[in-house]
Amino acid sequence: MGTGRGEMDSEKMDAEFDVVADWTRAAVEQLGADHAIPAGCRGSASPSALAWLAEALEFTAGTRLLDLGAGIGGPAAWAVRRYGVRPVLADPMEGACRAAARLFGLPAFEADGTAVPLRTASISTAWCLGVLCTVEDKAGLLAELHRVLAPGAGLGLLVLVAQTTHLDPIPAGNSFPTQTELQDLLSQSGFTIEEQVADPRDTPSSWTRRTDRVDALIRRQHHDDKAYLQAEEQEDRLGVLLSSGQLSSQLLHATRSSRAWS
Repeated sequence: MGTGRGEMDSEKMDAEFDVVADWTRAAVEQLGADHAIPAGCRGSASPSALAWLAEALEFTAGTRLLDLGAGIGGPAAWAVRRYGVRPVLADPMEGACRAAARLFGLPAFEADGTAVPLRTASISTAWCLGVLCTVEDKAGLLAELHRVLAPGAGLGLLVLVAQTTHLDPIPAGNSFPTQTELQDLLSQSGFTIEEQVADPRDTPSSWTRRTDRVDALIRRQHHDDKAYLQAEEQEDRLGVLLSSGQLSSQLLHATRSSRAWS
C-alpha cells in the first residue's frame, strides 16, 4: 500500500523541523558560532519581532522563559544574550532539541506541546513562535500553556493568520487560523490579548548574509536528499501564501487569566 496523506504530511514536517535542524547545527559548527543565532531564528522570528515581544513581555535578567516549539533555540539564545533570561526549551523534534543543546548550551527537552513536563503555574513568561499553525490541537496547546503559566503571566505569540478561507498552496501539516478563530481560541483557553501588531519582518543584512551562508552550505551538502526537497517545498508554499497576502504574520502579547482553566 502507498503512504497515506497523514503519513506523508508527517514525513514532510519531520524533514522541515527535525532533519534540517540537524543539518543547520552541522553547518553552523562548520561556519562559526556567529552564524548560530541568525540561523536558529530563520523561519521563526526576525530581530525586530523578537525585540517587540521582549519589550511587550517586559523581559529582565532572570526572567524564566518557556519557549514552546523552540526549534534549534535561536530566539531563546537571542533573549539570553540581550536580556539575561533563563529559558527552558520544549520541542517535539529530537533533532531540534539536540541542536539547541549543542549550539547554545540551553536546556531543551523533547515534548509534545499539549503535554509539557513542567509543574502547574511554574513559569512566569512564555513565547510560542510560528508554532500554532503547525499543530492540529491548537486549543490543547494553548490550554497547556495556560496550565504551566502563573496567573497574570505574559504569553508572546507569532502567528500566521489566514486572510482568506481558501488558501493555496497549503504547506503539509499546517492549518492557519483566521483572526476571529485566533481570538476565540485564546479567549476560550483563558488568555486576554493585550496587544497585536503586524510582524515587521525586518531582518538586517548582517543576519541575512549569515543565514544565506548556512543555507548555501546545506544546499551543497544535501540538495539531492529527499528531506531537503521536502523542506524546500514546504518553504516555497509558505512563501507564496505570505507574498500573495493570503497569510499575515502577526505578533501578539496576551496574558493568562487567574481563573483555573480545564
